Amino acid sequence: MGPRGEVYSSRLQAKSEKRTYFFNVKENRFGDLFLNIVESKKNEGAAQGMEYERHQVVVFKEDMPDFLRALEKVSGFMDRGK
Repeated sequence: MGPRGEVYSSRLQAKSEKRTYFFNVKENRFGDLFLNIVESKKNEGAAQGMEYERHQVVVFKEDMPDFLRALEKVSGFMDRGK
């Protein structure tokens, strides 16, 4: 297990190059796996030390099938253009 309980991590640099997405599979102290999705966005007008804005979502292993179905449904809607 890696730092902060990480067991797997993947990174996606968005085309705009202002956003980066991190997909981290982590394990809590009870051995339960969860997905931590983090969006890191460059904040160019921020004061020194506050260059990035971060947002995150946590999805637990037991919720993953429903989460993926909902994500596919939304993605399909967006692909059709409304």
